[in-house]
Amino acid sequence: MLFVDVATTTERVAATSKRSEKVAALAELLARAAPEEIEPTVSFAVGEAPQGRIGVGWATMRDVEAAPATVPSLAVLDVASGIDELAAIRGGGSVAARRKVLAALLGRATTSEQRLIRAIVGGELRQGALDGVMAAAVAKAAAVKVGEVQRAAMFAGSLPAAARAALTDGSHGLAAIELTPLRPVQPMLASTAPDIGTAIDEAGESAVEWKLDGARVQVHRAGAAVRIFTRNLNDVTDRLGGVVELVTSLPGGDLVLDGEALGVADDGSPRPFQDTMGDFGAGVDEVNPARGSVLQAFFFDVLHHGRPVVDEPLSVRRDLLAELVPEQHRLPSIVTADREMAQRCFDEAIEAGHEGVMVKQIGSAYEAGRRGGAWRKVKPVHTFDLVVLAAEWG
Repeated sequence: MLFVDVATTTERVAATSKRSEKVAALAELLARAAPEEIEPTVSFAVGEAPQGRIGVGWATMRDVEAAPATVPSLAVLDVASGIDELAAIRGGGSVAARRKVLAALLGRATTSEQRLIRAIVGGELRQGALDGVMAAAVAKAAAVKVGEVQRAAMFAGSLPAAARAALTDGSHGLAAIELTPLRPVQPMLASTAPDIGTAIDEAGESAVEWKLDGARVQVHRAGAAVRIFTRNLNDVTDRLGGVVELVTSLPGGDLVLDGEALGVADDGSPRPFQDTMGDFGAGVDEVNPARGSVLQAFFFDVLHHGRPVVDEPLSVRRDLLAELVPEQHRLPSIVTADREMAQRCFDEAIEAGHEGVMVKQIGSAYEAGRRGGAWRKVKPVHTFDLVVLAAEWG
């Protein structure tokens, strides 16, 4: 399939505000894709490079000029290969090398294709084809239920991978994608509640747990292997040696845990967020190979314990967590439907220097990649009256 087909479709999607028309246009595009083209096509159509961020900024793209081609000839796989090459460039001279590769790719592209390539590389595509729209388009093209696509995408950690399974093997292919240790999944997210009373009134009996201002981590163990992933599914195992040691020591077999990595001061108080992220963002190097290992892990959920448990109610998953993880590495929490008890838990979290609390319905499943009403975050509200004095594009 030609890349111009993707570019034309993204323009059609951007030109309409109707969700049904966006879905129809994308489904038509996906139906024409060969199996090996499906994953890059899905990524490109939502404005993403298959590899994620590839280290090419607007400054680099601004300096690259290439006359557009008059006749479309680029295939989807040609663009995928070019972006692979861009992503692989590292080290000295990388800026010049990226400009050369990008110029060569743009030189083969028509005007509309150039616009899309620049948007993909820069992460700036704005045409309304978010993951929800694309999941619906995949379902339409494959004649499956959108819920099947969404579930497979959360377990695969990738909508493009779920799209390929759906379009090549239908419901059977989607059902074969299960939560598997060492393969990260999108984390469950929380909506915001204005105050603790509102959260409890809406959720009923809930787990009220401290909310830490740390870095979200998803920890996988399969056999002797341990891997740690961020909320964006980046592998940061080599930055968190202490967490690896902890998880290696836990009882049981294969498992997946959800939690936070946090810098803790000698007196037990949380270190400033920027300090935590400074350690979290540090890679292993020869000068300081243990940097990052000072962060402590605090877990609040279990996704896999010998088998997937995401469909089990939170009450069951909390019991499993208590069996697996020592108390000092679990978040302080209570289970209650009482506003006053929940408020006391909130006040204790704030007094201890933390962000606030999470209010989680005790019977809720773990909905990976979803932001719904089952989880509510409650933080102190601070308001400021500000005047914008200047703005910088970027």
